[in-house]
Parts: sequence; C-alpha cells; structure tokens
Amino acid sequence: MTVSKTKTSFYRRLYIAWLIDSCTATSVPALMAATGMPRRTAQDTLAALADLDIDCRFTQDEGERHNAGNYRIHDWGAIDPRWIERNLPQLKTVLGYP
Repeated sequence: MTVSKTKTSFYRRLYIAWLIDSCTATSVPALMAATGMPRRTAQDTLAALADLDIDCRFTQDEGERHNAGNYRIHDWGAIDPRWIERNLPQLKTVLGYP
C-alpha cells in the first residue's frame, strides 16, 4: 500500500496531537519513546500543528530550567479528536508506529 507524503504528514500531526491530549506523551522525549520518531521530526511535527489550527502550547514546569515541561492541546480547531480515537489503528498502521 502506497501512502502519500501529504497523508502521512497529516496523520502524524493528528496522532501527535492525540498523544498529547490523552496525556500519553506530553514532551518531546515522551513522543519519541511512544512513536520511535527522531527528535527533529517530533519537534517539527509539534511546530506544524498550528498549520491545522490545533492550538498546542508548551508549559514550563515551575522552578525548572532547560525547557522542562509539557505540551497541552488548548483547542482542536476544525479537527474532531473523536475521529482520531476511532481511527487510531489505521493511523498507527499507515505511520508504522507501535
């Protein structure tokens, strides 16, 4: 099955947002562990969430340094997170994620 780069990019963004919103993975290291993606891909994907009007913000842990904290979805924009939940197996299969 051949999947376009556009579709995999879209699915990757949806999946990352879902991982954050479900509190499964809320930091770059946690996203890397959950997906197996390289750090740069995780960082680029987080930055690209805004392109889908997904409002994802980083919150620095109080009293911590060096970007210690977590990401949180504040608004899904036009995306329905229930669709992501229903289609998780398909997203993970297309992306090759565990």
